[in-house]
Amino acid sequence: MLTSETIIFRLSLALVAGAIIGLEREYRDKSAGFRTLILISLGSCLFTLISHLMASDTMDRIVANVVTGIGFIGGGVIFKSEEGVNGLTTAATIWVTAAIGMAVGSGFYYAAGFTLIITFLVLAFFFRIENLIDRVNKEKVYNVRAALKPGIFSLYEEVLIKNNLKFRIVKRTRHQDEISGNFIVRGSLKDHEKFVDFMLKDEDIKEFSF
Repeated sequence: MLTSETIIFRLSLALVAGAIIGLEREYRDKSAGFRTLILISLGSCLFTLISHLMASDTMDRIVANVVTGIGFIGGGVIFKSEEGVNGLTTAATIWVTAAIGMAVGSGFYYAAGFTLIITFLVLAFFFRIENLIDRVNKEKVYNVRAALKPGIFSLYEEVLIKNNLKFRIVKRTRHQDEISGNFIVRGSLKDHEKFVDFMLKDEDIKEFSF
């Protein structure tokens, strides 16, 4: 049987764990920040404590519903933009914060502490590795609208190949005396910059977004 002191201690640990992760997310101005992650950690811990205090046949259902509820919250911060899918890291942070809260609520202090440390390190420092990878291999979407001329898109494809960029064309659309298309391009940031410089100087281009 859990004592009142144990319950308060575990809730306090869950609060601290959520605060540590939340501070890092708040510093980077993410949608799930300081207060949100504290509440997620606290709520997960409390639901886990309740499951231990109630009859054993309800424990699994409570824990399963907590996981389902966290999935809905995490799904709410994921959205798609022109740059791709955003919010996946925030959703994963919500998920792992809830797991830490549940571990604390079950008394698995070492597991919760180790996961907390690893999570904080990944969020606070591993983005540098992502930035390094992006500099070497970055995917971008280019939207081009240009004057309709024979072989004009073939010219842009040659420029992409010349700058060591891998690409695919999503679609091409003709409208009167203009043609538009979308390129999904992957390569180093330096090569992307060369391509952008060329496109910005091309007088045939009516509109170019990147």
